[in-house]
Amino acid sequence: MALKIGQTIREQGVLVAEAGTGTGKTFAYLVPALLSGGKVLISTGTKTLQDQLFRRDLPTVRAALKLPLRIALLKGRANYVCHYHLARNAGDGRFATPQDAANLRKIARFAEISRTGDKADCQDVPEDSGAWISATSTRDNCLGQDCPNVKECFVLQARREAMEADVVVVNHHLFFADVMLRDEGMGELLPACNTLVFDEAHQLPETASLFFGESVSTAQVIDLARDTRTEALTGAPDCRVLIEATRTLEKAARDWRLAVSAEGARISLEQLAQHPGFMPAVDTVGKALAELGEVLKTQAERSEGLANCLRRLDELVERLDRWQHPAEAKVVRWVEVFTQSLAVHSTPLEIGNVFARQIQRYPSAWIFTSATLAVGTDFSHYCRDLGLNWLEPPAHTAVWGSPFDYPEQAVLYAPTGMPDPNAPEYPDVVADVAFPLIRAAQGRTFVLCTSLRAMRRIHERLAGELERAGLKLPLLLQGEGSRSQLLARFRELGNAVLVASQSFWEGVDVPGDALSVVVIDKLPFAPPDDPVLAARIEHLRQAGVNPFMTYQLPRAVINVKQGAGRLIRTEQDRGVLAVCDPRMIDKPYGKRVWRSLPPMRRTRVPEEVEAFLATLPPPRGTTAAVLPSEDAADDVTLTD
Repeated sequence: MALKIGQTIREQGVLVAEAGTGTGKTFAYLVPALLSGGKVLISTGTKTLQDQLFRRDLPTVRAALKLPLRIALLKGRANYVCHYHLARNAGDGRFATPQDAANLRKIARFAEISRTGDKADCQDVPEDSGAWISATSTRDNCLGQDCPNVKECFVLQARREAMEADVVVVNHHLFFADVMLRDEGMGELLPACNTLVFDEAHQLPETASLFFGESVSTAQVIDLARDTRTEALTGAPDCRVLIEATRTLEKAARDWRLAVSAEGARISLEQLAQHPGFMPAVDTVGKALAELGEVLKTQAERSEGLANCLRRLDELVERLDRWQHPAEAKVVRWVEVFTQSLAVHSTPLEIGNVFARQIQRYPSAWIFTSATLAVGTDFSHYCRDLGLNWLEPPAHTAVWGSPFDYPEQAVLYAPTGMPDPNAPEYPDVVADVAFPLIRAAQGRTFVLCTSLRAMRRIHERLAGELERAGLKLPLLLQGEGSRSQLLARFRELGNAVLVASQSFWEGVDVPGDALSVVVIDKLPFAPPDDPVLAARIEHLRQAGVNPFMTYQLPRAVINVKQGAGRLIRTEQDRGVLAVCDPRMIDKPYGKRVWRSLPPMRRTRVPEEVEAFLATLPPPRGTTAAVLPSEDAADDVTLTD
């Protein structure tokens, strides 16, 4: 893999590379990239991997190669303390909770001693604390060169270091935000790069769709109203009409959210007919923005903060107008509803042509790598999504399998007698399949669900089963804490069961004996009523393409591979992957799913699975015997 990447760098080509878990793909791209002598940009899917690369992997490879290279870490501005907003909000004294006020004081002390201002280094304040909103800036409220604290700005310092470094580590969200907005300095970084590496590249199509589209949220409108009011109190305290206009806008935004009764929903333009108050509420917000804008124009020259609020208002008005009257035909307009807010989105149906233009614009080596990019050895869906099949010369593709001994280390179990996945009793049957495996493994299980409703029902049923059996195993549920907290507890306990949904399907690493069973309830097809998916399906149909085989199935396969990838993380790991969905066996397309999974030993016999689990060492700190199973045997074996 390293040799192929080295060749691609020399030829300034494009390579799409799938490398199974344990291949060492991080070193495979770092070694040739660092030896190439040019500027290298590495983009990752998560901030966790970003920090790991910068703090562990890059220094290790740099030291091994004895190269005097400068490395830099660049994150989005929301990750850096902003001196201006920290001082302004600390002086304001209005906080949602006393804990937020205490956390803001801790952040202020951190800002005084920190060299980087990176909130990941502030160990005393949780990353999800509400205080961070008061201590950081956004693209909207940053004052830029007009800021009184511009000389000590942590964001500008990080950008300067990135410009001077030989290797820069970013994440996908920052990369696309900067490609589109030229906001965080990437517009200057990209032309200087000789090599761009995208790790966890399977996330790129989704991330690109997000950033190549546009959105307006009630939260943005409310933030604008509040920021304008705060700036008015200091910069134009005598203009009462300005303050009243901000209150009118804030109320209009809250009424806009209340115009939709749903929660946690994605609603198409057609479905908005069921919410007759929605479009009038949009008009009311537009009118309130216009009225605030008229007053703000008369006061904007009184402070940099007010001038910045006027710029933000003009941008919001333009985006909202484009959502109501789109110029582009190939976009889908939809609404996303949260508990406290909502957002309207315009999402492009195709992003391949836009992304391909970016590649052609910056003639460098472009490397895309992940453990899950192909269906079998077929990359056509991925290359089509990102426009890589339009390039001249075309992108090269390659697959390197995992070095693990999957037939010895793991079992793929497809239980028999499963009902239709849409049947009301399906979650209960999944729990009934999972319970004997949990009992045999003495905990140490992930149950990965495709919906929150199924997750809660399976958790409830498993809790009852464990109580009836007298098994005192810790049963964790997604949402009981942050992802990092739940993972830390799971690893620490050593015999826990975690029932979780989408956020635990990828980017989760539990090597060793703490995880021995992964249960997947259904093949993770996106819900067909999702407005973006429905529009893409119709778009593909009109183009004469089979949307299921070319779009929906490949995405589901990649998601299954991600979930399966949680199980075997090292050469010593052993365990069972149970895929409960009968469609993997019964449907013709099912073979494409399980042939894409690692070559585990396959079975449909529960006794074989429990016998395998009985050979595992007991959980840390326990000597409990494995309880016998009472399930009936089935002698049908799943073979290729």
